[in-house]
Amino acid sequence: MRKFQFAIFSMFLCLCWAPFQLQAQDLLMPHSIGAIVKTDKIQGGIRFTTSDQHIVWITTYSPTIIRVRVTDQKPALDESYAVIGQVKPAFTTIRENATGWILQTDSLEVHVQKKPLRIEFYHRDGTYLDGDDPQLGITWQGSQVYSYRKLLDPEKFIGLGEKTGPLNRRGLSYVNWNTDAGYQTYSDPLYATYPFYIGILPSHVFGLFFDNTFKSFFNFGGSTDDRMYFFGAEGGEINYYFFGASTVAGILQDYTALTGRMPMPPLWSLGYQQCRYSYMSQQQLLDVARRFRQDSLPCDVIYCDIDYMRGYRIFTWNPETYPDPKSMTDTLKKLGMHLVTIIDPGIKIDSNGYEPYLSGLAHGYFARYPDGKPYTGSVWAGRSHFPDFTREDVRQWWGQQFQVLVNSGVTGFWNDMNEPAAWGQNIPPVVEFGTGDHVATIQQVHNVYGMQMARATYEGTRKLLNGLRPFVLTRAAYSGVQRYSAEWTGDNFATDDNMIMGYRTLNSMGLSGESFVGMDIGGFNGNPSPELYVRWMSLGIYTPLFRNHTAKGNTSHEPWAWGKFNEATVRRFLQTRYGLLPYLYSCFYVSHTTGIPVNRSLAIDYTYDEHIYDPRFDAQFLFGPFMLVAPVVSTQQACEVYLPHGQWYRFSTDQLYAGDTSWWVPAPLDDLPVFVKAGAIIPMQNAVESTAEPGDGILRIHVWYGPDSTSFTYYEDDGQTYQYEQGQYLVRQLKFSPETHRFEIGPATGSYTSQFKQMEWVGHHFPADAQFTVNGKPVTVKHLPNDLTILTLPVTTGSATIQWEP
Repeated sequence: MRKFQFAIFSMFLCLCWAPFQLQAQDLLMPHSIGAIVKTDKIQGGIRFTTSDQHIVWITTYSPTIIRVRVTDQKPALDESYAVIGQVKPAFTTIRENATGWILQTDSLEVHVQKKPLRIEFYHRDGTYLDGDDPQLGITWQGSQVYSYRKLLDPEKFIGLGEKTGPLNRRGLSYVNWNTDAGYQTYSDPLYATYPFYIGILPSHVFGLFFDNTFKSFFNFGGSTDDRMYFFGAEGGEINYYFFGASTVAGILQDYTALTGRMPMPPLWSLGYQQCRYSYMSQQQLLDVARRFRQDSLPCDVIYCDIDYMRGYRIFTWNPETYPDPKSMTDTLKKLGMHLVTIIDPGIKIDSNGYEPYLSGLAHGYFARYPDGKPYTGSVWAGRSHFPDFTREDVRQWWGQQFQVLVNSGVTGFWNDMNEPAAWGQNIPPVVEFGTGDHVATIQQVHNVYGMQMARATYEGTRKLLNGLRPFVLTRAAYSGVQRYSAEWTGDNFATDDNMIMGYRTLNSMGLSGESFVGMDIGGFNGNPSPELYVRWMSLGIYTPLFRNHTAKGNTSHEPWAWGKFNEATVRRFLQTRYGLLPYLYSCFYVSHTTGIPVNRSLAIDYTYDEHIYDPRFDAQFLFGPFMLVAPVVSTQQACEVYLPHGQWYRFSTDQLYAGDTSWWVPAPLDDLPVFVKAGAIIPMQNAVESTAEPGDGILRIHVWYGPDSTSFTYYEDDGQTYQYEQGQYLVRQLKFSPETHRFEIGPATGSYTSQFKQMEWVGHHFPADAQFTVNGKPVTVKHLPNDLTILTLPVTTGSATIQWEP
């Protein structure tokens, strides 16, 4: 009887529970967006309401930037950590037809299908660019959101920022979840999230930025039988910006106009930077600094890793090993060096007078559980709390904590462990950030935590340094971080594969708006061979952030640790870097004003050249507009280099090579294959040991003869302050015009007086018997070996025209 009663009861439970089971299953089943049932004109665009109670907003930020946002009937606050651009009406036509809507700007056309809602983007010449997959389109699966999109046969994809793998992402998939990773050649995910990519079609390009901070996914035709590609996230909205400029460079300019551009860095941060984990005492650090000067090795920066602190408590000094930090930084200043100190986000739980912990706890500044108790995780300092950098008041408080370091003479600030990382665990998904209507869990905040820490660090130290520019370096990031910080690629390995992979990664970061990038030269994990160390240092010349770093217990990475011969070779590398600083600083000005990176993937200038996507050549890049760099493993003394269209000169020998072909060239360890394009204009200076040195006061403008006209924007400011924001700078245009036999030095604009007192014009391979005039007057020239022609110019702020007659 009891068995029978139990069976009846079980059947009753099943009948009652079945609808809930079906409902739960339905919630997990994918469902695509419905049909348009209502339309409204809004500021900057149009809003559609669909049959499944979603709202689709399509608005413009410029004629080439269109935003698509899909929400439910109760949308979340419309906020972004990345976007600083504003809606700007740009639709010239909005019209309805039998099947949908057509929205036009002067550059793009958006087709919106009514039933079901589907969105496609076209160039105004009628060429299809990108759009929804007809069957799936925008789809939900539980809390996850996806955009399934058409995949065309010849389509390529580049970008996504800090990702390993080839230049062309086609056929690959990636995850964005900032991760403390010791990584190898094809590891994913890594430390940073840049959900922005560029699609390349046979004659057109487009860009797309998926501004969603949850864990996100990008699949560019991997395991989809080339039917589609897609992106999505574990939560949040479909919220993307479509870019339709006609070139990759144009898309990067639009993307960085939307997400912001970098400030000018301090000039000293472009010099050589020496770091290790760790210099264990003040005395050891100063001994290293003095050895650089003793051996005449250029260097501007030295680092303190975590062992400078008292028990790993951030914003402290260890009184036993670093007893007088201000005296130390004063000595470094006399040596022409700056100090950078590491700062992690974890604040040690210590009630014994540790002010950052006490004030943070008293004001409720830490990430917390739903019951209000601060979240506790273990990091270097032991059990620690983590500041809630999503809050402005916490960011201001954080910035004030740097006073102890600034008072000690520190001018650079290195943010590490800010994914955020905690030992042996993922932070519980219920941990909360924000206040009021702005509360969010770690699931939404995780990918922007490091960026907001960098923001707090930059904003705080900028205030404290009394008009001087801080140098801020971060490991974790999100799109828009370029407004606040440089970024390095984290804990790489001392292998040739990691070195080459690293330059692909840096180039990809440049394709995602972050120009001031670098890696641990020589490798953080493991010990490089002498050959690998020397090769990597030669590549460091052409890295925006030239930082050498290694882990505790590894071989020393200082140049003298590798013997006299290798030290002399590295000295020449460093001298080359410092000689190129006028060119490099000017390239940073271009990044500051346009968003075009310093290290430029060849896909920017040679988008439709199939050879640049060849795995043999896809790590090559342009250093600024004119110098092509070919990374080579340390075990090869010759390599195959692809030279794109044009004529190219070997930088070290001035040997001329034809473009549109590949060449086997010598690649000894002391002569990395670097080429300058015919027509190149590269301002240089004499080698100095520190950017604090005045040098000989001569700016040497090198020009390589070629058949095509070129130009270069030359830039100077004081390299230290923000006075350039008030016009205290010098900008002039340099133009090479072989058709008219002219080289023009444009007038200086801005109110800054150049540090250089004299100019020399150095012509490479100009006609040997040419007669030169400057501003119409004959001048005496020096003819040197290797077809060099040198003119001394009287110009300092005015303009000058150099003319030659063959």
